[in-house]
Amino acid sequence: MSIIAGIDEVGRGCLVGAVVAAAVILDPNKPILGLTDSKKLTAKKRELLARQIKENALAWSIGRAEASEIDRINILQASLLAMQRAYNSLSIKPDWVQVDGGHYPPIQCAGESIIKGDLTEAAISAASILAKVYRDKEMLLLDQWFPGYEFAQHKGYPTKKHLQKLAELGVTNLHRKSFAPIKKIILSTA
Repeated sequence: MSIIAGIDEVGRGCLVGAVVAAAVILDPNKPILGLTDSKKLTAKKRELLARQIKENALAWSIGRAEASEIDRINILQASLLAMQRAYNSLSIKPDWVQVDGGHYPPIQCAGESIIKGDLTEAAISAASILAKVYRDKEMLLLDQWFPGYEFAQHKGYPTKKHLQKLAELGVTNLHRKSFAPIKKIILSTA
């Protein structure tokens, strides 16, 4: 029986913080019901599933690329780097990797990238959920560290409220300075 890992990332479209990837090897003898794209689940359901994944998976790990890395190498390359880091941190090495999306990270394992794989492949769905729960928790921390930006509400995405808070409060050291809305604010205050 081959060991399959699923990998997915979250936070590509955010204006602040790291892009986070997870890698998960599910136990075929312990199926987890309800796995799907993390964006299709409520926060409560994601939390519940994340606990089940951590308890029942053969292996799981988190990888990340920081805002400074995103600014240096671009968001696509940083996403692939986060995926590579998640893969490299797995305690069990798989025989095959399924990656959500159209790009395969630079890892030493055969596999495939699957568009919308988080909807069709359980291991990718599990990775999507772990990455989302991890990143959302980080946004709750940032909300405490940077009061007023309301990171707990918008999770770093370029919502109207986030852009309004950026205009009022300025750019933090964790914002992605290579992203157009942040560049624009930096240039307007220079």
